[in-house]
Amino acid sequence: MIYDVNSIREDFPILKRKIHGRELVYFDNAATTQRPKQVVEAIAKFYLYYNANVHRGFHTLSQEASQLFEESYEEIAKFINGNMEETILTINTTDAINIVAYGWGLRNLKKGDEIVTTVMEHHSNMLPWRELAELTGAKIKYVDITEDGELNYKDLESKITERTKIVAFTLASNVVGTINDYKKIVNLAHSVEAIVIADGAQYVPHVETDVKKMDVDFLAFSGHKMLGPTGIGILWGKKEILEEMKPFRVGGDTIKDVTLDNVVWHDLPWRFDAGTPHIAGVIGLAEAVRYLKKIGMDGVRAHDIELVKHTIKLMKEIDDIEILGPLDPEKRTGLVAFNIKGLHHHIVAKALDMYGIAVRSGGHCAHPLHYRLNYQGSVRASYYIYNTKEEVDYFVEKLQKIISVKERLATEPVENVCTGT
Repeated sequence: MIYDVNSIREDFPILKRKIHGRELVYFDNAATTQRPKQVVEAIAKFYLYYNANVHRGFHTLSQEASQLFEESYEEIAKFINGNMEETILTINTTDAINIVAYGWGLRNLKKGDEIVTTVMEHHSNMLPWRELAELTGAKIKYVDITEDGELNYKDLESKITERTKIVAFTLASNVVGTINDYKKIVNLAHSVEAIVIADGAQYVPHVETDVKKMDVDFLAFSGHKMLGPTGIGILWGKKEILEEMKPFRVGGDTIKDVTLDNVVWHDLPWRFDAGTPHIAGVIGLAEAVRYLKKIGMDGVRAHDIELVKHTIKLMKEIDDIEILGPLDPEKRTGLVAFNIKGLHHHIVAKALDMYGIAVRSGGHCAHPLHYRLNYQGSVRASYYIYNTKEEVDYFVEKLQKIISVKERLATEPVENVCTGT
């Protein structure tokens, strides 16, 4: 279909809000996206007309809810070219990664084994592996980046050895936006029979994803970063690995039978769905998937590139702005992190908020990456399907305004503005 951003914007009533008397410019999509009316209405319809627990009863409401739930589940799986039995419901990306760390890693790693990850990871794809290493005696290795914010593939080659059992990496950085070469990473990992876990939180919402072609062993992503509700995420895993795993969380709906002496675990994917699932979340995420499919992920990706290209072009003309990450828009997803020389990132974000512009500031849950780049934090503008070039123009115009009074702003105590990290 023809990409019509103005038509898309009509599905997001929140974009008509006024913030400090200005039209909202929402550039915090890497943290969470807005939801179109269609998603909110699908969730409301379930609660209003179909609400019942799934897989629990033979009454009409339970049967209808179960059918809607499973159809939605299947829709989500197909979005990444997976199937339902390999697609595990989680709370979010963080939860999904922890399921692999404790469900697979804790039972398979031993002292002397190695886990390879990178310095550009979100804390969610770093801290679980540290905890796992502490519990098992395994060793963590971190792959470095280049000065341009790209993964150092020579360093990756040197870090992967016969002792490597897990390679965990982000498909796209939530700070520098870099899209990593998954083919190279997967090939290196599999050459030593290591399993590969890909953090797709910043990738799946922006780039067409095919788990079959990627050949990763696990893929994790969140619904709320792709128009869906919060509290719902996905862990996709290869069937042969999932079949060998025992569930990390156990209880209701994870079993076929239980005696006082034995347990027979349920078939995939239900053995990993302990307790009542986030039924409305699955329905909402499926509607979000339908919305994105209607636009076309090629259109989503092209729109990202256009906005990032425009942003970098304008920012490069301003001496006081330092851009983090590669300057080639083709190498990154739809975000630009930056700093203004002489101004704390929180001060910049608060000043932008006064103009109705919502951005993120701080370490973005990726402190080691910022330290590697010699920053304490940064300001991040992140785009999605409803953002426009006109919004980018307005944003950069206000950045210039902020720079023009930065000597005064620089005297403002940061703790009076924001205490976030």
